[in-house]
Amino acid sequence: MAKFLTKKHLSRRTLLRGGGVALALPFLDAMVPASTALAQVEAMPKKRAGFFYLPHGTIMNNTPFGKDVDQWTSTGAGDNFQLGKMMTSLEPYKNYVTTFENIENNAALGSVHTFNPATWLSCVRPGEGSVPALATTLDQVIAQQLGQETALPSLEMATETTVQVAAGNGGFYAVTTSFAAPNQPLPMEFNPRKVFIQLMGPYDTQEERSLILSKNRSVLDMIADRTRTLQKDLGTGDREILSNYLDTVREIERRVQIAQNQDMSGIDVPAAPVGVFENFDDQIKMMFDLAALAYQADLTRILTLVMAAEGTDRTYPQVNVAGGFHPTSHHTNDPERIQDLIRVQTYHMEHFGRFVQKLAETPDGDGSILDHSLFLYGSNMGNSNQHDNYPLPEILVGGASGAHKGGKNVTPPERTPLANIHLTILDKLGIPQESFGNSTGILSEV
Repeated sequence: MAKFLTKKHLSRRTLLRGGGVALALPFLDAMVPASTALAQVEAMPKKRAGFFYLPHGTIMNNTPFGKDVDQWTSTGAGDNFQLGKMMTSLEPYKNYVTTFENIENNAALGSVHTFNPATWLSCVRPGEGSVPALATTLDQVIAQQLGQETALPSLEMATETTVQVAAGNGGFYAVTTSFAAPNQPLPMEFNPRKVFIQLMGPYDTQEERSLILSKNRSVLDMIADRTRTLQKDLGTGDREILSNYLDTVREIERRVQIAQNQDMSGIDVPAAPVGVFENFDDQIKMMFDLAALAYQADLTRILTLVMAAEGTDRTYPQVNVAGGFHPTSHHTNDPERIQDLIRVQTYHMEHFGRFVQKLAETPDGDGSILDHSLFLYGSNMGNSNQHDNYPLPEILVGGASGAHKGGKNVTPPERTPLANIHLTILDKLGIPQESFGNSTGILSEV
């Protein structure tokens, strides 16, 4: 059992205040009383959950070319566990990874794109009518249990607007993965500036927010005096953790400011919110950095990130794909277009892999943030050319404070409900339930 020997004892809820703002702190040794077992204190690391949604499936053994083009499917367990080629970025952390085969979600069956986002975390067929009628999604069930001690019970983000004509004209079930209640869809925020303000400055009104921003001052500048005072009272290890944390905040501030100050003269983009990066590499990196910061500062323990919108026509010249994501996903079994789609899907996985690496390298109590987290990464579509929902590409990543042991590919019976993974996630997070959505039971192999 881990114990910490420190002279100072700070509350886990300590804030650095100044200039009308308050900055939460990362976990520090100084938050644990001297000679106290970690499990006995308020500062004990908390479990976190994250859900990372990618539309349009993946290239598995689901085309006429079979395993010859399969870039997703993993095999084996333990020393024999081999990740699919698309997951190379997760290789250093494969002991945290569980992959699955034979997973189905019939809640979205036949809906093309329109039901995919909302049913990914609900596994419930939406109702008909002019008002939303679904079910509380998995992330929100968890937020009701694990998210009540943080400033934000949950955080819903996207890398781009989720309103896409090809995904059902922006209907209830195509624009979000998250429902706080059966009739309460949650918007996915894709403006980094707005997410940053949510995380770093809890203002009561828009007037207060505008006043702070009009000063054009950094959050860190406003709390500089308090930071210097605190650093004098911390041990060497805590000073380094705090310094690295503040460097991260400063870097995010710098990049958000760059986005805000972009010269839009001569560019007709009236619908683009200030703060959204024109360069998609910068945009997706920023959203992942904000997600990592939210976890590190314990501002939220549950978040969802839509990595690309359902039906998006975004192009990916950075990986030499000229066509839009959605048109490319309809590859018509053309080998060249299949390779284009693989490049796009690998690009997203690589960004997720960097996020996992960052959390693995971020201390959190007696381990890392990755050790105390459980993430679901996947899609609600299998073969995008056919709009099918079987088999689905899904993986679990993270230690869940010792409850999840990765390093294996799980092959349950054919057409195992996706909801069985969700039920298993709840169990690993200490929120056991008899059922979830259309589940038939926990996956005991996980």
